[in-house]
Amino acid sequence: MNALRGADVVLRPSGPDDVPALAAIRATPEVRARWRGGDDLTAEVASGLEDPATHCYTVLHDDRIVGMVQWYAEEEPDYRHAGIDLFLDPSVHGKGLGTDTVRTLARHLVDDVGHHRLVIDPAADNVAAIRCYEKAGFRPVGVMRRYERGSDGSWHDGLLMDLLASELVR
Repeated sequence: MNALRGADVVLRPSGPDDVPALAAIRATPEVRARWRGGDDLTAEVASGLEDPATHCYTVLHDDRIVGMVQWYAEEEPDYRHAGIDLFLDPSVHGKGLGTDTVRTLARHLVDDVGHHRLVIDPAADNVAAIRCYEKAGFRPVGVMRRYERGSDGSWHDGLLMDLLASELVR
């Protein structure tokens, strides 16, 4: 994997040296509320980077680690698509870096990997994330009821969004 360059971000393949910074971002209350985890986030991040089915990129802004974006592929030919997920340091929220990250990875998945369809599934109440993804061209498909369990143990809705290659906002 090579680094991918956006307007304001660089996405570089994640490695073991990134784990402490990524775990620290995952530990922030704002990120932890959306990206649940156990007591050892360092071990979870490290384990996630080793998953061969997931392609992880560290998000850099001004040479500083500000988050991570990852993608996976459904390779069944009749259903082929890629899915995206990301988290960013709350200190950079609201600066357009999320949209730049999503656009940059989406461009790579469409142009270089050849996907015709991408999906992303934010929590249905995560208005900021939904708006970020819409700016990149994603459209709501539907609400997935009681899709994920929250840290309080209750089930919460998710919003399935997708993007066709022709809809990518470049």
